[in-house]
Amino acid sequence: MSQEIQIQTIERILEPLLADDIFLVSIKIKPTNNIKIYLDADSGLAIEKCIKINRALYKIIEESATYPDGDFSLEVSSPGIDEPLKLLRQYKKNIGRQVEMLLNSEEKIEGKLIAATDDNIIIETLEGKGKKAIIKEVNISFSDIKQTKVQIKFN
Repeated sequence: MSQEIQIQTIERILEPLLADDIFLVSIKIKPTNNIKIYLDADSGLAIEKCIKINRALYKIIEESATYPDGDFSLEVSSPGIDEPLKLLRQYKKNIGRQVEMLLNSEEKIEGKLIAATDDNIIIETLEGKGKKAIIKEVNISFSDIKQTKVQIKFN
C-alpha cells in the first residue's frame, strides 16, 4: 500500500473522531509505519483529547488489519510551537500573536498577525526605534509565504 493511500485511509478513519473544533493539520508516516498525526483546535487542544483520539484511532487501525501483525506505532499531538503554520484556520487562531514569516523571496518579516483571509494575511510591523517608530500594516499573499512561525515572547 502506497504512503498516499495509507494517509487517505488514516484520514477517513480519523474524521469521525474529530469532535468540537478539532481539525487535522497533517499526517506523516515513516517507512517504519510510525504514524504521526498533528491536530489542532480553534480553542486550543488539550492533551486529554489527543490521548482519547490516539486510543480510539489505534484500536480502529489495529482491528482493520491495515498493518499485519500490528506492525505500526501511532502518535497524536498538536503541532509544536516550532512547527510552521499550515492552514488558514491556524492563522486565524493565532491572530494577535507575533509571527516570523519567511517569504519565497527569502525576505524575513516579523510582526503581529492582525488578519487572515482566504487569500492573504495582514501583519503589523514596527519600523524604526523609540519615538521615531512607525507601525505599518503589511498585506501578504499566501502564495508569497514560504513559512510562518509563531514567536513566543517573554517579557
